[in-house]
Amino acid sequence: MINAIAIDDEPLALELIKALCNRINYVTLARTFTKPALALEYIVQNPVDLIFLDINMPTISGLEFSEKLPPDTMVIFTTAYSEYAVEGFNLNAVDYLLKPFGMERFEQAVRKAKEYSNFIHHKAPEKQEYLFVKVDYGITQIPLSDITYLEGQDNYVKIHLENGRHHLVRIQMKAIQQLLPEHEFIRIHRSYIIPVKKVTSVRNKTATLGALQLPISALYLDNVMKIFQG
Repeated sequence: MINAIAIDDEPLALELIKALCNRINYVTLARTFTKPALALEYIVQNPVDLIFLDINMPTISGLEFSEKLPPDTMVIFTTAYSEYAVEGFNLNAVDYLLKPFGMERFEQAVRKAKEYSNFIHHKAPEKQEYLFVKVDYGITQIPLSDITYLEGQDNYVKIHLENGRHHLVRIQMKAIQQLLPEHEFIRIHRSYIIPVKKVTSVRNKTATLGALQLPISALYLDNVMKIFQG
């Protein structure tokens, strides 16, 4: 269950969010606030997983307010002004709802928050199916089955996907390796992580994945051989 609050200086907007939350069985809207200062006092004393946060408010903008939140608090920005979208996603918002929004778009945003919450709290299903990464101005869900290999590029990782697609993520290889299921992905080189099930052969310090061949460095060779010999 996701424990949420909503902050908006327009009472009618809060009523809409409350009505939409009542139609989703995994979200509890604990409180609504028209005054951000009161909401901040509430957050200090009560656990809050998710905040529906208006951006354009008279006393403080939602963007400024979000910078005062605990780092693990999820935010879905709500606003009538599309020009705030890029800045909102720069603050790692889960999603951005442009007013007026309906049930379908609202539920899509909340579902994304639920999936992200499950991921960061290690409450995913027994078999992890997705990787969540920060791409461009938001959080992107990548099916693990779509990943062909991961390539380290300085402080970035290029996630190569099926059909030649890719995502460039600002993260180090060690950090992204910790987000992947260790029995399904293996590091073979300082610059490469590969999905075990897509390997067709390992020989001459080279891992072959279909038409792709990647080098196995001496540092990782013993571990690689243990995996595939086992």
